[in-house]
Amino acid sequence: MPTDASISADERIKSESFTTRMMKRPELGAIGGVILVTVFFLITADSAMFTLSGIMNFMTPAAQLGILGIAAAMLMIGGEFDLSIGSMVAFAGMIFGVFTVNLGLPLIVAIPFTLAFAAAIGAVNGMIVIRTGLPSFIVTLAGLFILRGASLVGLKLFTGGSTQLRGVRDAVEGDMLAPIFSGEAFGFLFSWLAQMGLIETFKSGAPKVPGIPVEILWFIALALVATYVLLRTSAGNWIFATGGDSNAAKNSGVPVTRVKISLFMLTAMAAALVAIITVIDAGSTDARRGFMKEFEAIITAVIGGCLLTGGYGSAIGAFFGAIIFGMVTIGLTYTNFDQDWFQVFLGGMLLLAVVFNNVIRKRVTGER
Repeated sequence: MPTDASISADERIKSESFTTRMMKRPELGAIGGVILVTVFFLITADSAMFTLSGIMNFMTPAAQLGILGIAAAMLMIGGEFDLSIGSMVAFAGMIFGVFTVNLGLPLIVAIPFTLAFAAAIGAVNGMIVIRTGLPSFIVTLAGLFILRGASLVGLKLFTGGSTQLRGVRDAVEGDMLAPIFSGEAFGFLFSWLAQMGLIETFKSGAPKVPGIPVEILWFIALALVATYVLLRTSAGNWIFATGGDSNAAKNSGVPVTRVKISLFMLTAMAAALVAIITVIDAGSTDARRGFMKEFEAIITAVIGGCLLTGGYGSAIGAFFGAIIFGMVTIGLTYTNFDQDWFQVFLGGMLLLAVVFNNVIRKRVTGER
């Protein structure tokens, strides 16, 4: 019969300190990265970067990338990649533009149709990966070229030879759903804050920041929902199990096929959402929309703590990874540094994040 001493020494019931638990979190590196980048720009950048308008300036591109990055992170946790996500932004933008401009459909029809179209393509990617056993890297790399080429051909077809489709803003003007996908939210609140002298205003008294760009709200909402799904639902457990060991997960009753196809559909729909938001804001769409975003989304996920091998990662980590990207993208314009250093800086952050995450994880878990 085991003694009290042996029970207390049993590692299966050994308690962990708060510090140890925090160091096991995949988003630790991204949070540390946000702190380091913030300190760097506090020292080197103009103080205007951290005013309300400056924060909105770098949070807007962060939000657009973050929507893609969070979806990419969930797919990577599930053990797969989607390199077609950037081309899907262009393709979905074309589909949305055709629905609204050429066919004159209202947003209540055009938006669901665009999302459904993207989801169908994502499902096809997932089915090809599962049925053929080919790496998702190869399948979606092919999708990258197919969708980019289809965007070029489609735009020329529907515009009479141009690679840009204009008139989206006029087509959706006055639509009741337009404010949900474009412009700024909570304008009344910012007007009140300006009247109270709590935020910066122009000489006319109008606030310099008229509201919160809607993509930031979508970004935050998606991060919260994705985090809840991953940490508080059986679907989240299935995603981690599928990415950790798909064969073991399947033998344990996890619907691996359904999980992977759903994740591919999610990344495609996230790309379509970004396309809808950016196309309405710009008033047009073009074949180069979303160019290189597939790699930036994966970088965001990796900085956020996702492993390339799957089964480990965090939506909140991708959230902070996107903020790092946005700060670097816009922050360099507030400094005296040459803008060409952007990619060098981003590559360095990626390498540091991967090394940091691996070192911390191995030290805490005892891996070799």
